Amino acid sequence: MRKLYNNYISTFRGLSVEVWWLSLITFINRSGTMVIPFLSLYLNKSLNISLPDIGWIMSFFGLGSVIGTWLGGKLTDKIGYYKVMLGSLFLTGILFILLQFITTFEGFCAGIFIVMLVADAFRPAMFVALSAYSKPENKTRSVTLIRLAINLGFSAGPAIGGLIITGLGYQGLFWVDGVTCSLAAILLLQALHPKKSKIQDEVKVDNPVSAYSDKAFWVFFIAMFIFGFVFLQYFSTMPLYYKDVHFLSELEIGLLMGFNGFFIFLFEMPLIKWLEDSKYSKVKLIAIGLFLVALSFVVVTLTSWLGILIVGMFLMTVGEMIAFPFSNAFAVERAKKGNQGEYMALYAIAFSIAHIFSHNTGMQMISKFGYKFTWNVMTILAMVGVLILFLLMTFLKKEKDLKGKID
Repeated sequence: MRKLYNNYISTFRGLSVEVWWLSLITFINRSGTMVIPFLSLYLNKSLNISLPDIGWIMSFFGLGSVIGTWLGGKLTDKIGYYKVMLGSLFLTGILFILLQFITTFEGFCAGIFIVMLVADAFRPAMFVALSAYSKPENKTRSVTLIRLAINLGFSAGPAIGGLIITGLGYQGLFWVDGVTCSLAAILLLQALHPKKSKIQDEVKVDNPVSAYSDKAFWVFFIAMFIFGFVFLQYFSTMPLYYKDVHFLSELEIGLLMGFNGFFIFLFEMPLIKWLEDSKYSKVKLIAIGLFLVALSFVVVTLTSWLGILIVGMFLMTVGEMIAFPFSNAFAVERAKKGNQGEYMALYAIAFSIAHIFSHNTGMQMISKFGYKFTWNVMTILAMVGVLILFLLMTFLKKEKDLKGKID
């Protein structure tokens, strides 16, 4: 047990102090976004907004996220990641507090759009900061640590949010959200001020290549959109499948979903350390991850046995654990040839766009054609994503050969 413990701890060694601080700031920030899981309930119960109108509000939520991520990337390349992160956190804190005073449908559409525009400017800036604070050989593990912070934050946020609603009502959520964002900004100011923090890797290059003219990165972008589209079904339509077909209670669904976060927390870092030492390329590992997610949709349709849901969740979780860190690391590595903010924004936008279309498409398909048909479509779509990733591998090999001839 001691050897196992020491091996586990060793997977975290070598990461810079700045990466640990950035992880803590991300954890506080993500724990603070506890309004989001309860947003639909708040709009329906407290503001008496109809479900179709809530759907439109969520569309503005997604649109704000896409534009905010793009804008964050642009600003990161112009004024630097530190200023963008600091400004985003402080302004998001203020905007979350002000959001509670909006009571109309039109006002909330505008309000949530502005909040998400400012809040998600943080994402590309954080990824570029992560690249700057990490040695080249530690970037994938640094990404994994940030993912652990995000997962823990998302796990803690809804639980704390439920307690706040019980004690203080929905208004309390907006205040706590605002305060936690401000606390994260203060911590950033104290711990990661440019005069104090140590840069491990350069984020600026001479004659940068635009991400928008990088054909290989666009192929990668399409694959990531497909991955996000399929993966997000587990957080919208799959819980309905658990309830409607397997008759699981909310508690049982919560425990099954909780298995995902708990398993990631325990095993992602050792798994990534082991895979980093393997002979597989990042793109091949992403393809393996996406294939496992595709397989998770296949197995749940094979039998009515309840245990198959755990098998499906396990396959999806392992697929996620492989695909996310290595896709992020590939984007960071690719970004070294251009403006990193632009590259990391484009990477994040792939998932933001998936958010806009994935949930609604899944719901519509289930309503018209049923669960089994929907899961089959998701499987086929995921396999298309795997094929695109293999196409990307061919593209990158040709690119490498051409570069070798020129050199």
